[in-house]
Amino acid sequence: MPKVKKAPLRQCIACREPKEKREMLRVVKNAEGKIFLDFSGKANGRGAYICDNPECVAKLKKNRLLDRVFTCRVDEGVYAAIEEEYFDRKS
Repeated sequence: MPKVKKAPLRQCIACREPKEKREMLRVVKNAEGKIFLDFSGKANGRGAYICDNPECVAKLKKNRLLDRVFTCRVDEGVYAAIEEEYFDRKS
């Protein structure tokens, strides 16, 4: 009987619910301190995951959760890119 691979789970930083890694958007802070969206899911650096729930996206921006996760000031453009990516996925 062949083994069934388990899908890796990651926790959303807004709602704290574990979901499949593929379903979530990854934001990365690399060694140089640059923060960007990682669509491949394989970029080097500290990663944070956000699910595609509209409440989570709103909470992320309102509470500036990426600032807390990465312990630095995150540019407003990163939050805007996340919102834009979320709305692109929905349409």
